[in-house]
Amino acid sequence: MYNISKTARHVKFIFPTAPIQPITLNYGMTMTGWFDAFGLDRSAKEDEQGILESSKYVNDLIQDEVNNGIPSQRVMIGGFSQGGATALHAALTTTHSLAGVLALSTWLPLSSTFPKALVAGDKKQNLPILQCHGVQDPVVQMEWGRLSGKVFKAMGFNKYIFKEYQGMVHSSCDEEIVDVIAFIKQHLPKIDAKL
Repeated sequence: MYNISKTARHVKFIFPTAPIQPITLNYGMTMTGWFDAFGLDRSAKEDEQGILESSKYVNDLIQDEVNNGIPSQRVMIGGFSQGGATALHAALTTTHSLAGVLALSTWLPLSSTFPKALVAGDKKQNLPILQCHGVQDPVVQMEWGRLSGKVFKAMGFNKYIFKEYQGMVHSSCDEEIVDVIAFIKQHLPKIDAKL
């Protein structure tokens, strides 16, 4: 098993949990969710208010770290599924420059609002993004991830990487974990205390 925190002892990890709320797709059952979900295809409506609220929550977490003396360029955000969608949206709408984004088995929500929704004057095109997706994902279809990649490429993101994993469903695999660890090490390197 991989131990990311052991590999990157110099990194502080924060794992927020989505609030409990009714999810329409699951017959209104209450469960954790960053926003409501109405369907499993691209034609399903999006919970814009919920996405914006979750994105603000992540941006508030970023601001908390900045207020505690961590430069925003040393903050990396990420998530899985809805968490990854929230991280992507937050990264594109934050006023801060970030170290990077990890987006796993996910998509860019409210994609039609970009590039207009990018913060004016921001140089987000240099933001490192690693988006990973299982080819056999039955929940967040592979095409959603690929379409998100097209949006990032159209906006000129030159450090955006999209990786596909054969045989992976809506989960993770060893190859993906190796890629995630490498991304963290590359974009959040240990700082020499003598500097």
